[in-house]
Amino acid sequence: MAPDVVREAHSDTPPLVELPTEVDVINIGLPMFSAALRDQGTTVTDVEWRIPGGGEPEVVAALTHLAGPASAKVEAANAEVVRRLNDGVPMLAGIESAADVVPGIDDRTVLHCGPAISWHDMCDPLQRSVRAAVLAEGWAETRDRATEMVVAGDVRLRPANEHSTVVPMASAIGPSAPVYVVENEKGGVQAYSSLNQGSGEVAWFGVETDSAVERLTFLRDAVGPVVAEALAGLGPVDVFSLAAQGVTMGDDVHMRVQATTNLFLRDLLPYLVRSSRTDAPDVASYLSGNHLMFLNVAMAAAKTLVLWAGEVEDSSIVTTMARNGTTYGVRLSGSESSWFLAPSPQVQDALYYPDQGPETSAPDIGDSAVLELVGLGGPAAANSPAVAGFLGGRMSDAIRATRNMQKICAGESPRFRLPILDNVGTPVGVDARLVVESGITPAVNTGIVHVSDGSGQIGAGVAWAPIECFVDAVLDLSARLR
Repeated sequence: MAPDVVREAHSDTPPLVELPTEVDVINIGLPMFSAALRDQGTTVTDVEWRIPGGGEPEVVAALTHLAGPASAKVEAANAEVVRRLNDGVPMLAGIESAADVVPGIDDRTVLHCGPAISWHDMCDPLQRSVRAAVLAEGWAETRDRATEMVVAGDVRLRPANEHSTVVPMASAIGPSAPVYVVENEKGGVQAYSSLNQGSGEVAWFGVETDSAVERLTFLRDAVGPVVAEALAGLGPVDVFSLAAQGVTMGDDVHMRVQATTNLFLRDLLPYLVRSSRTDAPDVASYLSGNHLMFLNVAMAAAKTLVLWAGEVEDSSIVTTMARNGTTYGVRLSGSESSWFLAPSPQVQDALYYPDQGPETSAPDIGDSAVLELVGLGGPAAANSPAVAGFLGGRMSDAIRATRNMQKICAGESPRFRLPILDNVGTPVGVDARLVVESGITPAVNTGIVHVSDGSGQIGAGVAWAPIECFVDAVLDLSARLR
């Protein structure tokens, strides 16, 4: 039979399988393969892929554990965290002196942005802000004396995040500073944030001039009391109801807050004009010129959500993300006592004032990244032309930023909707596992301050978080669950 088989194989009959005349290729990984095929006129679809965790065996093992044996426990915890982030209703209750409401602050404490840090390790802008706070408190009469007090330990430096408080950029506040009080009744928590200092010569931009100190005292002695009186008349304010409207009007409620601020001032206006205080007109003029006023309110509201969510054990969701200009720190839900740190990066996608650039920029700084954890800022970039301007200028660039956040988040916001994306909810709940697996880190919309000369803001942009702190968080979570 063998000869017959050979004759059949060499006959003129057509083959049983015909090769296609056109081939479409899906290329996974290295783009050099798809480039070669395209040069030959072949249609290629690229699929981004990289080795999870950079291929580090320890990291891959931790990801495998968290996606395998520990998966059910982590997913259940994450679902509860996302529920709390979405179900909490932060209400602005009023304005009080920090000493009266912030837990753990004494009469010689200054709260600063970011993770804990010593005076000598602080970047120049944050040191200047701390000195301005000491001068505004009246503890020292000169900048040199303020430095001496801090170095001697006569002033206690504490991270605001560890006292249920968040402060933007290079902010530092003392006990007499007025703070917004925001309540999350469902979670039974309160959180606080300083009043926004506005633009110009201001301490939150790393300025310590007489004008910067005067702005701090003006906020304490005039703005705080006038707005507190107006809020008492208005009643509790649903913070995220206003923010949701602002997002549909082009705000990301981080880099751009104009629309939401205007909505807030509209509601305050009837009570501001009825104020019995003689300094109310000066306060009204200040408020009308401060387009970032609502930023701090939104930050305190976001803090109430992550505080509640942070009570859930065994979750891989990030509930703290903050920078002090030297270190970048994250904390996971259920491990709020543990900071995972990496060097604070430069702001990567940036627009600068004339004669400024990366060489004059301080590293990324501030607590405002809390907004990115609840669906604002970077997650809301897609609907903000202002943010698009920092990412290449096209709305497609802003949409890509939101799409990247979708890849690393565990849920979707039911309240912050993006009209440009068919009203999809903004991504919520940064999952450290997804960050490490994909290599995509959260994008934070932020300002930029001068690194050393105390001149203040020199630009703004989008900063991408360093992956190292997320890797450490994943390793720690896996170890705890073992």
